[in-house]
Amino acid sequence: MSPAALQAYNNAEYVKPGVAADVLSKKAQKELWKQANEASLPLRRLPRPHPFQWGRDAEGRDRGEHTSIEDFDARRAREDRLFLLQIRSDRFRNRRARERIGFVRYDTGESVDYGCSEEDIETERLRRKEMADLRMELYGVRPGSYALDPEWDDVAPIPQAEPEGALAAIAYPDDYAESMSYLRAVMAEKEHSPRCLRLTEHIISMNPAHYTVWLYRFAIVEALNISIPDEIEWLNAVSLEHLKNYQIWHHRQLLLDHYYPAIASSADDVRDLARSELDFVSQMLALDAKNYHVWSYRQYLVRKLGAALWPSNDPGYGGDEEGGGAELSDLERLIDEDVRNNSAWSHRFFVVFSDPGRSTPGSHATERDPAVPAAVVDRELAYARRKIDVAPQNQSPWNYMRGVLAKGGRDLSEVRAFAEGYVKALGEEGEVVRSSHALDYLADAYKEAGDRERADLCLRRLAEKWDRVRRGYWEYRRRMLDN
Repeated sequence: MSPAALQAYNNAEYVKPGVAADVLSKKAQKELWKQANEASLPLRRLPRPHPFQWGRDAEGRDRGEHTSIEDFDARRAREDRLFLLQIRSDRFRNRRARERIGFVRYDTGESVDYGCSEEDIETERLRRKEMADLRMELYGVRPGSYALDPEWDDVAPIPQAEPEGALAAIAYPDDYAESMSYLRAVMAEKEHSPRCLRLTEHIISMNPAHYTVWLYRFAIVEALNISIPDEIEWLNAVSLEHLKNYQIWHHRQLLLDHYYPAIASSADDVRDLARSELDFVSQMLALDAKNYHVWSYRQYLVRKLGAALWPSNDPGYGGDEEGGGAELSDLERLIDEDVRNNSAWSHRFFVVFSDPGRSTPGSHATERDPAVPAAVVDRELAYARRKIDVAPQNQSPWNYMRGVLAKGGRDLSEVRAFAEGYVKALGEEGEVVRSSHALDYLADAYKEAGDRERADLCLRRLAEKWDRVRRGYWEYRRRMLDN
């Protein structure tokens, strides 16, 4: 009944014979009749309000108007059943509370055993599930999974504290909000237990980017001395489901940092770990060959397990899968599959020129390193030239070749003739340029040799024809020739 209809009904009740005359003045009675006439609701048609509110069904209808007596009886039976189950559940909770606190008989001083068996716990778990189903049927609400689990009875969940009047309060799903409330509670108590480990797994399945949960999970793994290989096996499955997640790889680094000291003295164990890790990294790169997080972890892996991965540990580098050459072999395979994979080129440069056996520790990537053997520089220059021949317009090997020359302390003129092979009749009518990157390289090589005119010609042709999108950049480079 709307407020207007309710007001009209009350007015009509007052103007019944013998009612208004006893309590209202004639003027008040007249005003009541006026309101009743304006509402056009005759006395005989006004419905009486229901004495009980039964709520509404799934379609929003009043249960009191559309439910039969049989339905009412069935509802009352479900309510009675829920009430009985609640009493039994409360008794179980009281027993568990006494078990945790520990009671002693006042007369004998003996402790009272309130322990619950596994059968009792399982019975309570089924009881709460039935209660949840009944609440859903009766009231349309269902408790969370942790509230239904007797294992978590001793934890008082801490809900998310949203500021009053927040403009953009986050509408968390009920399952996630409940899980996080229990996580806050156990973290506040610094609890490290198997149930907390399962809790982190549940939250990670819903939000794998939650870095706090990952840090807490590692603390649990460390405190419980959980098998690192088992944890890595679980992590592999999570990684394959969430390819772009960063927290997964940081967690993996923490696991290896924790596990490595236990196997560092065994070369075979280190080699086996390196092989298994690289196998999984290869599996990830097969799904996304340019995944930045995976490549970052691979670089960490080479540094951490360097004894099994650095090329210098494989004399002559013959591509032996059991030796240090295995890393370069795999990189060659990846570059052969996609010569434009700049991540693979970058990692190759790191592996070759950060090898402790063939480099100076702390040497900058763009400075000469006298510890790098000349044979390594020659080998890498030849490798870059071969890949440039495959795809001349691919910038990655051109940049790689510049880096190799810098590491070897060699001038750009050393491969100038190679770059000139991609440019014919520059500035003339029959001009042919097979690679704009060759022109860029030649501009720097000519400048280094003091040939400003030819360097300017290279940059001008880039701006005018071969890379007009970056015309402003090439014009800037031309102005910088005088400097």
